[in-house]
Amino acid sequence: MDMMDALIAGGWLMVPLLGCSLVATVIIIERLWTLRARRIAPYGLGQEVCQLVARGQVNLYWLEGHSPLGGVLAAGLRNARLGHEQVRARLQEAATAVIHDMERFLSPLGTIAAITPLIGLLGTVVGMIEVFAVIVTGDGASRTADLAGGISRALVTTAAGLTVAIPSLMFHRYFQRRVEDITVRMEEQAGQVVEYLAHYPGELVLAERHADESRLGQRGDDELEADGRIAPRVKQP
Repeated sequence: MDMMDALIAGGWLMVPLLGCSLVATVIIIERLWTLRARRIAPYGLGQEVCQLVARGQVNLYWLEGHSPLGGVLAAGLRNARLGHEQVRARLQEAATAVIHDMERFLSPLGTIAAITPLIGLLGTVVGMIEVFAVIVTGDGASRTADLAGGISRALVTTAAGLTVAIPSLMFHRYFQRRVEDITVRMEEQAGQVVEYLAHYPGELVLAERHADESRLGQRGDDELEADGRIAPRVKQP
């Protein structure tokens, strides 16, 4: 029995199973590409930010575009002058948004893993109902094709439902674990930056604009203030 024969034998219940299979495949491919630890929370970024803080070269524009973890750290650095509690609060808010984005599509994938066996079971019930309906009529011997069709539907839909559900459940659990691992990595690096800021003795210098626009000397009579804003340079008479 090839694929087309299986679809025909399974009846109309194969349509939702096929749709669930396509959706699950798209979600799995998209999440495998998106949930890459080196893209979301690259190793060494927290230490690099601490070094930039020490040199007074933290560019928030660059940091936000670096990675989602960079955006979290930038949100905390913007509130560094308001105290460590505000820094932690802003880091938590930004990290919550990143975690929510990492968990996107995992709920539909889990739903597919849960409902496809039920759809297969429904196909089994429908197929057995057809079989018993033929037997009850008393002419089961002359309607062998109908009996075989009902049994085939019962078996094919169950097999199809399990075929979709098993990999969907496996990848759902795998992605949940990957989100947890990336979250722990983000917390470790964010904690490293917070700890460094708590013991930083100097004044924190931040740049809000693009490096090409915020570089000293490129705005002529302008210079960067400590908070990263462009301020006109006062000319001496």
